[in-house]
Amino acid sequence: MVNAALILRKPRLENFCVMLGLNRTGGFSTSVAISHFQPRLTMLSGTMQRAALIMFIAMSMIPAGDSAGKLLTGSYGVSPVFVAWSRFALGGLMVLPFIHASAFLLLKDWRIWARAAILSCGITSIQMALQTAEIATVFAAFFVGPMFSYVLAVLFLREPVTLLRSALIVLGFLGVILVVRPGFGGEPGVIWAVVAGLCYGAFLTMSRWLSGLGTPIALTFTQLLLSAVFLLPFGMLYIPQFTPEVAGLTAASALGSMMGNLMLLYAYRIAPATKLAPLVYFQLLAAVILGWVIFNDLPDAYTWAGLVVIIGSGLVSTRLR
Repeated sequence: MVNAALILRKPRLENFCVMLGLNRTGGFSTSVAISHFQPRLTMLSGTMQRAALIMFIAMSMIPAGDSAGKLLTGSYGVSPVFVAWSRFALGGLMVLPFIHASAFLLLKDWRIWARAAILSCGITSIQMALQTAEIATVFAAFFVGPMFSYVLAVLFLREPVTLLRSALIVLGFLGVILVVRPGFGGEPGVIWAVVAGLCYGAFLTMSRWLSGLGTPIALTFTQLLLSAVFLLPFGMLYIPQFTPEVAGLTAASALGSMMGNLMLLYAYRIAPATKLAPLVYFQLLAAVILGWVIFNDLPDAYTWAGLVVIIGSGLVSTRLR
């Protein structure tokens, strides 16, 4: 149950979520609530469309943070472990002024610790992968995550499964392969990316499992706090020489990751993991655009064809009952 003090307080950090029609409990705000006179089917459709919008924003902010991290490790020689740790540490400090003291009570639950450990492993792995392998290959391997999340949600959360939705998951992954056209040679970067994808899939499922345990901002704070604690000894070993560029990219990496995961929790609070899993592929669209703008990697015809498949499978998934 949500603490009354949490409901009375309206942190500015959540105003953006409120504009999307969400209140502190993850439901609809009164200003945008669907009329109770409308059919239940319309209400369900509106919920999924809202969740899809939130997922699209979240999946855009996360690769933005990853792009900043890749610039740090590739152009400025910053250690991937420090990039991962700084994300959690700075993200936690950004969220801290907006949380209620009751958020610390969540630390009594072992599942909160397990979820943070999985996340810290995943973020560190993806930073290692981006440093040592081509970005296309990294993204191809990383996107085993949504498929793994879907399987875990069916097995452990007992969420409904249909042949059509399962086919959409596979179709979305085939779209990823069409975009990146990787050559899996067992190189270390690919192995790190696979580890990151599996961790991310488990993290997505655990986010759905724990979505009712606390408010999204409280859950975000606990994952940032604990992950920063887990990686603290390693992060301290690789503190870089700070310049304005390094400081700015470090802050951008942390902000993108924190806001993306906060929006992700809001989406998982209002919709099942099995329905949201294909929407994680929206992350690739943002990654392609950022790769074009930042790394001068222009998409070709195969890339656009793959994006059509990915986005199409995600949008069809939102229309399924």
